[in-house]
Amino acid sequence: MTLSQDQLKRYSRHLALKEVGEAGQKKLLHSKVLLVGAGGLGSPVSYYLAAAGIGTIGILDSDRVDFSNLNRQILYKTKDVGQVKVERAKIQLEELNPDVKVNTYFLRLNRENAEEICSGYDVIVDCLDNFATRFIINDICLKLNIPMVHAGVYKYFGQTLTVIPGQGPCLRCIYPDGERLDQAPSCAYDGLIGVIPGVLGTLQVMEILKLLLGIGEANKDSLLYFDGLSLSFDRIKLNPRPDCICRKK
Repeated sequence: MTLSQDQLKRYSRHLALKEVGEAGQKKLLHSKVLLVGAGGLGSPVSYYLAAAGIGTIGILDSDRVDFSNLNRQILYKTKDVGQVKVERAKIQLEELNPDVKVNTYFLRLNRENAEEICSGYDVIVDCLDNFATRFIINDICLKLNIPMVHAGVYKYFGQTLTVIPGQGPCLRCIYPDGERLDQAPSCAYDGLIGVIPGVLGTLQVMEILKLLLGIGEANKDSLLYFDGLSLSFDRIKLNPRPDCICRKK
């Protein structure tokens, strides 16, 4: 594969990085990344992945655009209210970068369809707002040996962790009784400042690019916690639980 003149211009800042260069950009153009969730986190993640030249981006979401989404879900415009999110996302991303192929999944991920959908992708991205589906992704990534980049947001705060099967803890190590977490307070009731998903989403993209390019160090052994009110980051060191399913793979 030879980069076209337009691609040499489009990705010139990447090409100038010795850790990326032309070989790295070709890797990105051949990569496949699946986003589960096309909301507050999925918006910045998908935009930056498309801008970076990820060859195939899968977007899974079962919702339509609502007015309440527009303060943080930057993929959508006021005229998109009522439209299917994944369809609007596909249009936006392919307009941004014609190099990118966008696969859309207008459905809910469940234990019956997860393996078929996730198979073939290089990285799965947790852009969700509920723990039940997060654990489905966690478990299927362990089964298929696919890295998962998790993030969660709440009020003025956020967190992120990269789960690499066999190389560190998974979500069940942190939340062994995790399914009950969906009964906890949510952003829908307690609120969320619109920029927080942008901060966490861009951190997720940095992790994804590192994984695909094989550079840097993945955030696989600690939960990175962001406090927007103090503009501070904290790392919470994590260890796998000996009895967790990720230790039994």
